Amino acid sequence: MSFRTLGYTAAVATLLVTAGCSASSTPPGSAAAAQPATPAPSSPAAPSPTVAPIPSTRPNIVFVLVDDLSMNLVQYMPNVRKLQQDGTTFTNYTVTDSLCCPSRASLLKGQFPHNTGIVKNHGSDGGFLLFHSRDQERSTFGTDLQGAGYRTAFLGKYLNEYQPGIRMGGPGPYVPPGWDQWFVGGNAYPNFDYKLNENGRVVEYGSKPKDYLTDVLSAKAADFITTTAASGKPFMIEVSTYAPHHPYTPAPRDADLFPGLKAPRTAAYDRVPENSVWLAGAKQKLTKAQKQRLDEEFRLRAQSVQSVDRMIGNLRSTLVKAGVADRTMVVFSSDNGYHMGEYTLPSGKQTAFDTDVNVPLVVAGPGVPAGSSRPQMVANIDLRPTFADWAGLPAPTEVDGHSLTPLLSRTEPAEWRHATLIEHHDPATDPKDPDFTKDSANIPPSYDALRTGTFTYIEYVNGAVEYFDRTTDPDMLKNVAGTLSRERLLELRTAVRGLATCVGADACWAASRAVS
Repeated sequence: MSFRTLGYTAAVATLLVTAGCSASSTPPGSAAAAQPATPAPSSPAAPSPTVAPIPSTRPNIVFVLVDDLSMNLVQYMPNVRKLQQDGTTFTNYTVTDSLCCPSRASLLKGQFPHNTGIVKNHGSDGGFLLFHSRDQERSTFGTDLQGAGYRTAFLGKYLNEYQPGIRMGGPGPYVPPGWDQWFVGGNAYPNFDYKLNENGRVVEYGSKPKDYLTDVLSAKAADFITTTAASGKPFMIEVSTYAPHHPYTPAPRDADLFPGLKAPRTAAYDRVPENSVWLAGAKQKLTKAQKQRLDEEFRLRAQSVQSVDRMIGNLRSTLVKAGVADRTMVVFSSDNGYHMGEYTLPSGKQTAFDTDVNVPLVVAGPGVPAGSSRPQMVANIDLRPTFADWAGLPAPTEVDGHSLTPLLSRTEPAEWRHATLIEHHDPATDPKDPDFTKDSANIPPSYDALRTGTFTYIEYVNGAVEYFDRTTDPDMLKNVAGTLSRERLLELRTAVRGLATCVGADACWAASRAVS
């Protein structure tokens, strides 16, 4: 693929710089619930020399995507920690936008939001309706794998604005191309009293324990794996849970877990970063009522991920029983992270802080080094070309990302991208948006950001910038942009513009490696 010439001229006038495990599926018991579980270590040690390469035969793919899962919840998920022990964890996995729909569109397409055109959850510049009207569904990782002979399934949450009964000109409720099996909801965040489009038929669920959505998805996913494995056909399934998104509803059997658990009091908790650009006028401290609410919400989130964790254990057991575990790649991740009291912010996302953009990505399967970690800068735009690579396909020409397969071997590549791009377009201030909160004033204005292994550079719509040196300031508590030379600021501005306007894998790769 040749580089695309971009008509961008770096015209810079004045930069406004504001100075100034266990494999058990049983959750931890109440006796120790008030104390965080010890996370599984992510050892950088070299894998055993007996590790085989990813097989040339096309592996099955099980992709579990959760909603709003932050790094600090993994310690309460023993089956995820077991997945880490059995596979590889990407410690610098970064989402393109810390908001549901833009991030999920990037996953499906392998493109940055500025190329998908999906920058909001709904309306004229985001959501399912725009994604559909732009004919984006004709080319996703679902259509890639279905076209390659895989049996495909999508379960759970799709894109914001999608509703189970929605009709898009066809004879019945709409099922997008690329999916042989489709069990998808709409605004099913409470996990009870929801509807699913089940292969073109709308089915209602109630409020009994058996109707809890994550459990329903788990059972349907296990059935798909069992039946497809028996057919001998390769398969790809995405199970996309609504948990732990607000209102953080746990399964009834988990509702009494972790008594006394509180939101983590990290170094960033209830602190405004020094020289902050957009938080400078924010209230300096959380109120007692806000702290109490944050503690209650964090406890609910820890409870709600128990069903997700059990589902992962159940699906892995199903793979073993079906006789296909040794030829199945299991991928676990989240669409974005979540802050809870850090930087004096109430519950939410959409910032460029690591709480919101650096989320788990774990891959386990045949040939994947066990118990290892990878520090390279990877992003959700990389999953579509990775899935295509596993299926024996060339990377789709439209993607901006690169296959992660070279990073899933004993010998890591000598070269990789230096930075990833984070995009954010205006706050979610519409009450119809499921991510709207009354605290939306604490969501940053539009920005483009660079995240490297050592720093985060953020450029806001008004030209103001922030620079956090994460080697000396891992909690991102001091904006030191005011200490940078004009030449360095010009370099960073040019670099972020290069990534924010790149189109295609070659151009975006080159732009990501131009960052120093």
